[in-house]
Amino acid sequence: MRTATAPFTLRRARTLDAALKILREEPGTVPIAGCTDVYVALEFGGVPGSRYLDLTRLTALKRITTREDRLVIGALATYTELQKSRLVRARLPMLVEAARLVGGAQIQNMGTVGGNIANGSPAGDTLPVLAVAEADVVLAGPDGERRVPFHSFYTGYRTSVRRPDELITAVEVPPVIGKQWFRKVGMRAAQAISKVMLAGVRGLETKLALGSVAPTVVRLTRTEQALNGGAGIEAALAALAGEITPIDDLRSTAEYRRSVSANLVRQFWSGTA
Repeated sequence: MRTATAPFTLRRARTLDAALKILREEPGTVPIAGCTDVYVALEFGGVPGSRYLDLTRLTALKRITTREDRLVIGALATYTELQKSRLVRARLPMLVEAARLVGGAQIQNMGTVGGNIANGSPAGDTLPVLAVAEADVVLAGPDGERRVPFHSFYTGYRTSVRRPDELITAVEVPPVIGKQWFRKVGMRAAQAISKVMLAGVRGLETKLALGSVAPTVVRLTRTEQALNGGAGIEAALAALAGEITPIDDLRSTAEYRRSVSANLVRQFWSGTA
């Protein structure tokens, strides 16, 4: 139900140092950029915070570059920019596909990869891709910069190791060797929140991650072990059943998500042979 928006304070920063200073000196401040999740929460009576920090002027965080052999995607890069980037298209086409299926054009023009990571929804479209790509999340804070492996970043539903005085500045992706694959299942092909999504890589090793089937994105290590060990797809699907914990909610049922998850793993295995 739509309600009146609660009063809030908005700060703006022109530099990363200024942004970190605000976070340090004004506890409870929520960093924002595209606001594609925050605005929805405010519109319908949620209270993500009462103090906000606008990061959109930090243009350095929009860059998509390489450093040595790693793809470096700035936290403020939008889904549209991911799709247009020659570097992303060449190195991580499954991320391009995930970005293409996020909302409509308006959301793709505003939403950012850093926001998707920070929001931490298990239905975040880019998250399974970053999981199988074994990315690192780059955090900046008062003690300098640190890198957190993506598999260690989330601690639970919408919670992470990011401290309140830190900002996500980039995500770094090592070379991905093998065939890349991404599928999203929703009410329709796009402009819908995911019911289930799977990202996979098949090379010397198989890597798989599912979204919307647990409190956080799930790297399917036991399913991978079955496939990498030559046990076959049926053994892998048996392992999969013990790795996911889907729930019933407004978008789908746990039973449906289990069935679709198995179908997606089967499609990945046959489609990348």
